[in-house]
Amino acid sequence: MTTPASGRDSGLLDRHIALLEALRGAGLPVSLAEGLDAVAALGALGWGDRDVVRDAYAATLVKRQVQRPTFEAIFDLYFPRLVGGGVGSGEERPGDRGDVRDGPDALAALRAELADALARGDEQDLRRLAAEAVGRFGSMPGRGPGLSRWSAYTTLQRVSPDQLTAQLVAALVEEGRTEEEAERVAGRRLGGFTSLVEEDAHRRIAEDRGPDHATTATVRPTIDRIDFTSARRADIDQMRREIYPLARRLATRLTQERHARGRGALDFRRTIRASMSTGGVPLVTHHKPHRPHRTELVVLCDVSGSVASFAQFTLMLVYALRDQFTKVRAFTFVDQAHEVTDRFRPGADVVDVLTELAASTAHAARWGRTNYGRALTTFAEAHPDAVGPRSSLLILGDARSNYSDLALPVLRDLADAARHAWWLNPEARRHWDTGDSAAGPYGAIVPMVECRNLSQLGEFVHDLV
Repeated sequence: MTTPASGRDSGLLDRHIALLEALRGAGLPVSLAEGLDAVAALGALGWGDRDVVRDAYAATLVKRQVQRPTFEAIFDLYFPRLVGGGVGSGEERPGDRGDVRDGPDALAALRAELADALARGDEQDLRRLAAEAVGRFGSMPGRGPGLSRWSAYTTLQRVSPDQLTAQLVAALVEEGRTEEEAERVAGRRLGGFTSLVEEDAHRRIAEDRGPDHATTATVRPTIDRIDFTSARRADIDQMRREIYPLARRLATRLTQERHARGRGALDFRRTIRASMSTGGVPLVTHHKPHRPHRTELVVLCDVSGSVASFAQFTLMLVYALRDQFTKVRAFTFVDQAHEVTDRFRPGADVVDVLTELAASTAHAARWGRTNYGRALTTFAEAHPDAVGPRSSLLILGDARSNYSDLALPVLRDLADAARHAWWLNPEARRHWDTGDSAAGPYGAIVPMVECRNLSQLGEFVHDLV
């Protein structure tokens, strides 16, 4: 029997368990076995070097590169580089601002140091200045209970590193760089400093409120868990890059599952005939060939407002997996249906397709306001042969129809004509049937599924195929 763990070991164990729970909460699939692998790796490598600890955790817990930024952000909260004020050892260096924490002189001095560090690209100095900037200019004392007293936004507003761009570009040009290269390097260094400020503010929030609160409040989930309707431009760009890797993973998973269930129904006659050679004992069973059914898919998607990105990504994923379907037809609408099947050509570039889809929105909007009833009616009238007994109907949209006629009988006829019908809604279920949402009436006819991110989308498409 092992001896009780020391207080230090117990603290490390608690921190380890909390880190794993935070990673799972942010969308990283961390199993119990992988957590034990991390403990085994750290038992061999030791806990003395923070970089070694981070790399050991990353090697055992992070499965995909896209998950690494989220892992890094959470690891920094549970195993911070610095504690407290975070400015070196706390001793003043020659030329420091002494006891003056704020004010025009202190701000001007820090900006001068920052300009010099940016020009040199000194990572260690930039990290120190980021911590000092938050400590001096990011504090919000006197805030109410439950509110953090540190703000990266306030720090960046005060320090305004972007205003140093021209000065930094000029310094880089003097080093012999071209104007274009200098602007690119300047943007990268300023972005890096902004990230360091945000990282230090999050660290201080974690010290004040605990890392669990900081993880929930400040760490963005992995790209496959970010809501379509709240994604930023950078998130959208990253999601575009994820579509085809996601499609490849789904295709591989589908192939493996089909091989696993490749045998069809028992062929009774062949089994009995083969058993004659073993005295009538069926030692070997024979099965009929497995003929998997492939779906004819019809996609009808709302491309208005904030749901446009959701519809485009769903279309892209479906078409990346088009070999899994017999045939795919796609229609977009705002208030009238417009076919866009021809936009998805084999080998087409993702960005080009999305650009063409955005341009085609004009054809899908005759009156300029979302109207599901009119869109369903025009679809049924203009394309009566689109939905049939061999096809599956997939509707994409938030079911918000500006209080217009819903054309429920038309949707019921379409659902009855199709082999299967589903409705994917990018809104959180708690928002359904609020305001002008008709999720309830539509969901009573066609099963409605919450689909807010790439993870949910991938799982649904897997089940659909």
